Amino acid sequence: MSNKIDRRKQYTKMVLKDGLIQLLKEKPISSVTVKELCELADVNRSTFYSHYKDPYDLLDKMGEEIVVDMTATLNSYNFKKEEEVLQMTEKILEYVATKSEICQVLLSEHGETAFKRRVMKLTQQIIMEKWLDDYHLRGKLSDYIPLLILSGSIEVIKNWLGNGRQESTAEMASLIHHFTNYGLTGFRS
Repeated sequence: MSNKIDRRKQYTKMVLKDGLIQLLKEKPISSVTVKELCELADVNRSTFYSHYKDPYDLLDKMGEEIVVDMTATLNSYNFKKEEEVLQMTEKILEYVATKSEICQVLLSEHGETAFKRRVMKLTQQIIMEKWLDDYHLRGKLSDYIPLLILSGSIEVIKNWLGNGRQESTAEMASLIHHFTNYGLTGFRS
């Protein structure tokens, strides 16, 4: 009996997430109502409220799932080895590609900026701190370097998703990795 209830809860959460994604393709989170989300997902309002406080709470939990998965992926690599950093970047992009619809919405102007901030904070904690130390870039401007690299990388990923992922994850990982390590000078022909 418990297994049946768990499956029902999982299904309910899935249809609510799918419904929110569909609505966020059309309008910002601030315009999404519980009523329209429940109608789209074919779920009672009381059922919605048994899982979430409001659409923002649902969106936040969706973003948190992505961050937890990304954290596990990032923590499984050794950032002292350059080839592992490239592999990690490719794995993150493969993950993002499998979750492209939700990632695209979370990174869009219709989503919440909290997701982008969480991804940047996570990446800075796990990767950038080590990178700054390795390249001896601590100092007055060191707070700006991760911001520049991470903001640019997130925008590249956002555009890649928006353009239908025409380039492979390996190509995108190489581009991000190369720019992060060598800047624009690494792209001269």
